[in-house]
Amino acid sequence: MSLYDNLLKGEESVSVMGLGYVGIPTAIAFSKKYKVIGFDLDENKIELYKMGIDPTSNVGIDELRNSSIEFTCDEQKLKDAKFHIVAVPTPVKADNTPDSSQIENASRILGRNLCIGSIVVFESTVYPGMTEEVCIPILERESNLKCGKDFKVGYSPERINPGDEIHRFENIKKIVSAMDEESLSEISKIYSSVVEAGVHKAPSIKVAEAAKVVENAQRDVNIAFMNELSVIFDKMGIDTKGVLEAAGTKWNFLKFSPGLVGGGCIGVDPYYLIHRAREFGYESKVILAGRNVNDSMGKYVGENIILSLTKAGKDVRNSKVAVLGFTFKEDFPDIRNTKVYDIVKTLNEYGIKPLVYDTVADFEETRTQYGIDLCSKNDLKDLDAIVFAVSHKEFFEYDISDIDSLFRDENKVLIDVKGIFEREKFENAGYVYWRL
Repeated sequence: MSLYDNLLKGEESVSVMGLGYVGIPTAIAFSKKYKVIGFDLDENKIELYKMGIDPTSNVGIDELRNSSIEFTCDEQKLKDAKFHIVAVPTPVKADNTPDSSQIENASRILGRNLCIGSIVVFESTVYPGMTEEVCIPILERESNLKCGKDFKVGYSPERINPGDEIHRFENIKKIVSAMDEESLSEISKIYSSVVEAGVHKAPSIKVAEAAKVVENAQRDVNIAFMNELSVIFDKMGIDTKGVLEAAGTKWNFLKFSPGLVGGGCIGVDPYYLIHRAREFGYESKVILAGRNVNDSMGKYVGENIILSLTKAGKDVRNSKVAVLGFTFKEDFPDIRNTKVYDIVKTLNEYGIKPLVYDTVADFEETRTQYGIDLCSKNDLKDLDAIVFAVSHKEFFEYDISDIDSLFRDENKVLIDVKGIFEREKFENAGYVYWRL
């Protein structure tokens, strides 16, 4: 009898390792069909999940509280599962090379608790070859079992878009791959049973790994092109948003916008491909250029804040600036790799310590990770410049009178990074207005 059949009968369990922005919705989806063990090393996070509280804000409270997931930080519990999904973060180091420490540690933990007959599926983003060259040897070494004989391995890249209420785990087609046809069949059946959109069987694990990094590298390069256009057109005195709206009337124009590229995916994954290409003797040109452009945009925005303050006749060092929005994307609490921090750092270099306001971001997490204390709305007064850095829904409710009331005098600077407001309205009202 197959593992799939045993899972259906409740005789075997699924484990999900890493209960972050990817792991928790994955665990929830599988728990609707199978017995699930949710494992994470963070004891505080486990306790929150047990109380029905989602620190990632990525699944509904009702879904979490009504789930049958067994949450644990006891690695011994992994022995009770036969189908293992590894969904731990894979960030980059300070030099932008892959930081595989978490996926290697997860492999060690799982290896110590791996049973004969298990299937391990990695969902973490990796470079092509990492699953077979790094993870499998660790699993074998820690378990004293032989891959292909005692256990099988597959790869199914995560495609979850945190905070997206439309594109969810269940309705995004899932790429699946495995080391052989037998395990591919099992993995396909198991994922197909919980993913309504179905699965795409990749011909190999390396192909599936490559597909994941390509998905995000493509978006990164396209956004970099928009950011470069923004820099060029700003020098020409041309409004980039107007250009893109005009160009977008053509049926085959790709509708990307300039912006800050942060987070744990688009701003990170291309570096995995760049790194792997170097190992094969090739220095990326297009992908690396895109990364360089996007990584520079926070500083670029910061420098344009300084130029705008100067244009408004302000004493830069004594200017009071508020940055509204700190998360890496709108209406979602994730602050990993947020490029808004680069804006703050640039302002600091010019002697400005800006107020940072964001009701979506977690206060303690922002303080711990970045040393920034988020301010309250009452602190937003007597300002010289306001920077709308993230397009939270809250900010769309601001009208010009609301914004007027936050300034100290008539020389007002508005930096509208995402183009939330009507440029003409503010320029006609005497603002120094700037946007990407």
